[in-house]
Amino acid sequence: MTTAISLWLVGGGAIALYAVWAVAAVAAGANPWVCIVGAALVYLAVLFAFTSLWFGLAWWFRAERPPEMRIGLVASVRLFCNEMRAIGRSGPSMALYRFGMADPAPSPARAPVLLLHGVLCNAGSMRGLAKDLAARNVGPVYTMSYGPPLESIELFVDQVAGKIDAILGATGASRVALVGHSMGGLVGRAYLRRHGAAKVSTLMTLGTPHHGSVHAWMFPGTSLAQLRPDNAWLAELNRAAVAPAGARVVSLWSWHDSMVAPQTSARLDGAENIALPGIGHNALVGDRRVFALVAAELTRAQG
Repeated sequence: MTTAISLWLVGGGAIALYAVWAVAAVAAGANPWVCIVGAALVYLAVLFAFTSLWFGLAWWFRAERPPEMRIGLVASVRLFCNEMRAIGRSGPSMALYRFGMADPAPSPARAPVLLLHGVLCNAGSMRGLAKDLAARNVGPVYTMSYGPPLESIELFVDQVAGKIDAILGATGASRVALVGHSMGGLVGRAYLRRHGAAKVSTLMTLGTPHHGSVHAWMFPGTSLAQLRPDNAWLAELNRAAVAPAGARVVSLWSWHDSMVAPQTSARLDGAENIALPGIGHNALVGDRRVFALVAAELTRAQG
């Protein structure tokens, strides 16, 4: 709820300020169409600026890529545009996350799936992946929003534990599969460390900074501090068993991640690692290649 309210306040405030300026400009003789086109250009400029910032920082602290994972100019432009598009889509999806993100009706199911979102996000950021998995008859698929966003990941684990129990109660299943994007993967790992694998069959992480990311230094909050390289909480998590007995952990990550730097921070020893080229951080939950791989891994987990 906090994330959605923040988006409404920031977005609504920006729209209101622009509307006031546009009305004054039109009253002074400006062409209304210039103001309308200008609104779209301003929005694109903001997206371009933030995407450039994330990619710039990710490039500066980048991991050395093997030759087969290097991409050319055309693919780099496509990478940037896809990431900018993903960021543009995520804002409205998170602001409107309460619409179209309802849990499935209680019904017997053998292999439910719970999607765990990243830091400063909510369930709306997982809308595309949830819809794709449902279309492939994987699941049923559940989402949740934990928070407040700046609190500790350990608090989020408590909330996830309650959600897992509710899913198992609604479906009659004995275990659930977890798919965590970015920080959501660490939430899943922290759950396994505390509760074991009795209720979790598989944890699949997407672009999760298992060893921290320099981008986390740009924001305040306990959860962000737990995402910074070399912090005590993350070091303790990495000392625990990655995959408790009975659980399977898969880490899917991109050599061109725009918000995990160095990108190899998303590689996790002790897990099954799947590395891809040419996908930005937010695009990982909007990319058809990723959707297909997630669906395949979850289907495999069903046995």
